Amino acid sequence: MTYAIIETGGKQIRVEAGRFYDIELLTAAPDEKVTIDAVLLVAHDGGVTIGQPRVAGATVEGTVLRHLRGRKVLVYKMKPKKKTRKKRGHRQEITRLLINSINLNGTVLAAEEAAIAPTPEVDDQAVETAAE
Repeated sequence: MTYAIIETGGKQIRVEAGRFYDIELLTAAPDEKVTIDAVLLVAHDGGVTIGQPRVAGATVEGTVLRHLRGRKVLVYKMKPKKKTRKKRGHRQEITRLLINSINLNGTVLAAEEAAIAPTPEVDDQAVETAAE
């Protein structure tokens, strides 16, 4: 299994090819390709490459699926016996990023599976006879 740890939005995230992740808001438009160079670790076939602080020549390529807003976080402040109350809400802006590939020195270590396994064709007559 191949994975990488990237840094984006001040957070470190473990990513794998073919999966999507919700990260801090990026300036890219939906359906736009994004390349992340801040790769801290790459693990491939039991071998681990650790950066100091970043892995040289490692990139993670992804596609922005959409921009959305996270769940509401309520902040409630109260001072007892003073009748002071403040209730505020916050929703973080999020980008949903689909990881296409993990690259190291120009070599693609892991890529998204483009071909999805086809579903087997179901014969209507075979289903009817099996039901009887």
